[in-house]
Amino acid sequence: MGGYRVERVAEMIHRELAQRLLVEVKDPRLVPISITQVQVTRDLSRATVDFMPLGGGEVSEDLRQALDDAARTLRGPIGRALRLHHSPELVFRHDTHTEEAFRVTRILEELAAAQEPGGEE
Repeated sequence: MGGYRVERVAEMIHRELAQRLLVEVKDPRLVPISITQVQVTRDLSRATVDFMPLGGGEVSEDLRQALDDAARTLRGPIGRALRLHHSPELVFRHDTHTEEAFRVTRILEELAAAQEPGGEE
């Protein structure tokens, strides 16, 4: 029962955070990112936000610092927007799992394409 609330809060944080990063944060160090997942602890004290830069690539120290600054700035407004008594701490984490999944998919597609000209086996 409690898990459903945690999932619902994670989804709401995801939407609210994505919108606010796009509209409110005017930090030149902040390049466009994709938020791939938000995980919230059972007590709603911490939200871990998995992200990756749009277009892939490595995460610069400037981007990390910009996200840390945005997390401190947006914590209160997001908590108030979601009507939470205590705003969860926002922690950004580079999502390497999604990039790895893309890489594996690309390899599988290349293998399938390499086998096509040979016909059926």
